Amino acid sequence: MQEILKKFAELLKVKTIVTFAVVAVFSVLALQGRISPDNVMIIVSMVVSFYFGTQHEKTYNT
Repeated sequence: MQEILKKFAELLKVKTIVTFAVVAVFSVLALQGRISPDNVMIIVSMVVSFYFGTQHEKTYNT
């Protein structure tokens, strides 16, 4: 149980929150038709790839 709580606490880091917020905001804007889905795909791909790239790098450097 402690392991699960520790992993959940790590999930709530600022970078994770920002990533989820960006994905949510651009997804809502695309669904409302305010921006094109192509732009959403580009922006979300960049943010998510940066997030997972730094997570991958952190895993292998520790």
